[in-house]
Amino acid sequence: MSEFYLFGLSSRRADWLTQRQNVVAENVANADTPGFKAKEISAFTTVLDRTSLQMSGSSAAHLVASAGRDFGIDEHQQTPWDVTHSGNSVSLEQEMLKSGEIQRDYALDTSIAKAFHRMYLTAIKG
Repeated sequence: MSEFYLFGLSSRRADWLTQRQNVVAENVANADTPGFKAKEISAFTTVLDRTSLQMSGSSAAHLVASAGRDFGIDEHQQTPWDVTHSGNSVSLEQEMLKSGEIQRDYALDTSIAKAFHRMYLTAIKG
């Protein structure tokens, strides 16, 4: 079922959410490190804009293009809610809000994929 665009998109978004959670966890782990700059991952829409749709096929005779998975991780000078004298730009409150967003987005992503899967199975069974 990987040849369906929605399943591929769902998988790609799950990969992006995993990478974003890793970046948030790294920010939280370095919250007390002097001079650490908080990192943020590029928005998923930006990742999709950089990614062209690739052909897929259900037969080895079909043409298939390979796609790389590049999630741009950049240091951002985000505006922290608290002023720190160590030069650290991590705000634990902001990171926890991001973590909540990630959890909510992952739950939505999996719910949509499950609903599409059920619809697909219903169509096949007739």
